Amino acid sequence: MATKIRLQRFGRKNYAFYQIVIADSRAPRDGKFIERIGSYNPNTNPATIDLKFDRALYWLQTGAQPTDTARMILSREGVCLKKHLLEGVKKGAFDESAANAKFEAWLQEKRTSLQEVRNDERESRKAAVKASLEAEKEVNKAKAEALARKKADLAAEVRAQAEAAAKAKAEAALKAETAPAEVPAEPAAPAPAE
Repeated sequence: MATKIRLQRFGRKNYAFYQIVIADSRAPRDGKFIERIGSYNPNTNPATIDLKFDRALYWLQTGAQPTDTARMILSREGVCLKKHLLEGVKKGAFDESAANAKFEAWLQEKRTSLQEVRNDERESRKAAVKASLEAEKEVNKAKAEALARKKADLAAEVRAQAEAAAKAKAEAALKAETAPAEVPAEPAAPAPAE
């Protein structure tokens, strides 16, 4: 039976995550499988991979063929490198302690690079939040200045109207004081009848 290491889709629409399984190559994608060896969630940054390292290495050594995506995941986790180093030990290229030392050095470098990616992501999120806060402060400052200008213009307009009303009242009062009192005129006599 030809076995494959492949991904089995789970999750909802637009939010897929996958189980890494060992399955018969004739079985459907989400159908029957032999063993579940891990999970893969591409929705996080960096992608979250939970893998049973020893079982994945066992199945690779047994002859299971990974799909392209599964190969990338296994390579990222170091399973392919470990298999390659163990084959070198079998051929006598180097001893097992040298292979383990090489693998541990690679693993340490990988952890460091992943931690740097997480730190960069965290810093970029902080910078984005800070930039949005600064932009919001600028917008609020511009709105406050516009509101202050509007209030000042309104106050100046009210003041000008009050001054104009006071001036008109003063002019009316002055006119009333200076104008002679009008005496009502006597009615004209009616014209004689013919």
